[in-house]
Amino acid sequence: MNQMKRRIFLRVGLGSAAVLVAPKTFAAEKALDLSSKQVAALFSEFAQTKKMSPELKAWLDDPVIQKIPPYKVFDNVWYVGLRWVAAYLIKTNDGYILIDTLHPPFVGHLIDNLALLNVDPSEIKYVLMTHGHFDHVGGATTLKPLFKNAKFAMGEKGWEESFEHLGKGAGPKTMIPKEMVLKDGETVTLGNTTVRAIATPGHTEGTFSYVYPVYADGKKYTAVTIGGVGLNAIKDKSQLEEYIRSLDKLSSNKLDISVNLTAHPFSTGQTELIEKIKNRKLGEPHLLVSRSAFLQYVDGLKAGAEKMLNRGKFN
Repeated sequence: MNQMKRRIFLRVGLGSAAVLVAPKTFAAEKALDLSSKQVAALFSEFAQTKKMSPELKAWLDDPVIQKIPPYKVFDNVWYVGLRWVAAYLIKTNDGYILIDTLHPPFVGHLIDNLALLNVDPSEIKYVLMTHGHFDHVGGATTLKPLFKNAKFAMGEKGWEESFEHLGKGAGPKTMIPKEMVLKDGETVTLGNTTVRAIATPGHTEGTFSYVYPVYADGKKYTAVTIGGVGLNAIKDKSQLEEYIRSLDKLSSNKLDISVNLTAHPFSTGQTELIEKIKNRKLGEPHLLVSRSAFLQYVDGLKAGAEKMLNRGKFN
């Protein structure tokens, strides 16, 4: 990006952040800097009671806690998201692919992170969205005019969910018109990188996960960003059974996934690994590469789902 373009983009990014954070988003009480385990426990409590604790709300709303600098996760992947919800930037030899959009009032932080990485917005060619909840697609309306060469993509049901969810409740009230509709198993190729879109219903009916190559010291691994793992939106037995089948699909040997690039860093403790990931030396093992750890994670999710299934009590 030349200096002029970078200055303009940086100004847009910082301006967006200022405008979006300007409304009263600060929680009434001072936020505590919670660990991933503490956040996961509070979200679990929220899913069961439907009442968000003041502690969790303060943590989610605090801009100092939520806004973290971008960092390089793999040779071709940068984390450009928030503390609680992810956005990943995949570099190819023909531009960039972005996974998920964040949400107001923090979508300006994603714009700022791209500017810090000197990424020209015209080089973003695809925005792959996981599902229709506001924290994953709420930033689309802000980003669409900036990413003039990008196709915004999601599964059919995901688009439907986004229009439903963004029209009420928390988060933004508008969504961009439906663009690219992905089908289960469809691939999106940009330059030297192919991303496979996999329908993984359960968290929501329209949830998609994305499987793509990542590189550490030039060695290739298969990563996944699972669209949603929370049981907070489970309404009945059939939805829960879909959730379990989706996890079985992702754990198959055919996919051979060994890297879990989570959509919510607190769900895997990725936040606590940031400094070690950033400071990893050439040739050292990458902390996020482990087929066995991924399978163990999936088994834990299945155990929680099966417990709910056996209990027979849904949300």
